[in-house]
Amino acid sequence: MSVSLNHAAVAFAKKLIKDGKIKNDEGHWGQHNPGAKEENAFLKKHEIEDYAQWHLGEDKSAGEDTKGRYKFPYGDFKTVHRDGLIAAKERAAQQGYHDIEKAADELLRALEQKAA
Repeated sequence: MSVSLNHAAVAFAKKLIKDGKIKNDEGHWGQHNPGAKEENAFLKKHEIEDYAQWHLGEDKSAGEDTKGRYKFPYGDFKTVHRDGLIAAKERAAQQGYHDIEKAADELLRALEQKAA
């Protein structure tokens, strides 16, 4: 699997952070990460490109119009979550996706500055 950085998602996340659409939550991302039900509900009302903006990674070997193409979610389709960025950063580091790890770290710092 070759996952690349989704530059559009990084730009989208930066704008959300700048606009204050953040959750500086404590806890585990698993408590906040949208499940399949929430993802499918979002996709009923939005295009796959909108879904893609909520994921820092893109697996170009997966089908273009599939959820499986998009990796490393960081938000709940409304706000950027601190714990989502932490989870994305950690998973990217473990899997050797250094560009995604770096982007998640930069977004995390921006979120923490905004929340301060």
